[in-house]
Amino acid sequence: MTPQRQLVLAAVDELGHATPEQICTHVQRSAPAVNITTIYRTLDLMERIGLVRHTHLGHGAPSYSAREHEHVHLVCHGCGEVSEVPLDLMNDLADRLRSQNGFELDVTHVALSGACASCREAAAVELQ
Repeated sequence: MTPQRQLVLAAVDELGHATPEQICTHVQRSAPAVNITTIYRTLDLMERIGLVRHTHLGHGAPSYSAREHEHVHLVCHGCGEVSEVPLDLMNDLADRLRSQNGFELDVTHVALSGACASCREAAAVELQ
């Protein structure tokens, strides 16, 4: 593994869920010559060999993680917070899609969008 690839993998691990741009910014702190093209190529290679996995957490670039996605992502529209909930919360939906549509849902690749408790509380205060 090249030093640049080690830096990319370390950045993904440290950042948790991060876009290629966020990973690039992190890597460039210690290796300014590494560019975004190198980041994309490295992430693609690492995903093909199973070191990282991507998820689409909304519009825009995917988010990469070094950990297995044994959870569903909850993404707040207001503050952008990403939280994780257990996969089994999706069991009923996955079963229903399989039986009614013949569709096998990859629940590890799912992001649900909405409003977190803090943003909902803030919105309720504004309405008062």
